[in-house]
Amino acid sequence: MTTITITLNGEARQAPGGSTLADLLETSGQPPASFASAVNGEFVARDARAQTLLAEGDAVFTFQAITGG
Repeated sequence: MTTITITLNGEARQAPGGSTLADLLETSGQPPASFASAVNGEFVARDARAQTLLAEGDAVFTFQAITGG
């Protein structure tokens, strides 16, 4: 099995090749529904995480979604 190196919130992590954003976020220790996510600076909607494949060198960020009026 191959592994890839990505960064999650600036910290290097190893992940199995073929991992999705949803796979990674499930191992983050936080409830995945409690934050928003981006890969390489591009927002990824919660319902698209399972279809978002990660690649070597991807930068993943999680953040609290902010709403206002």
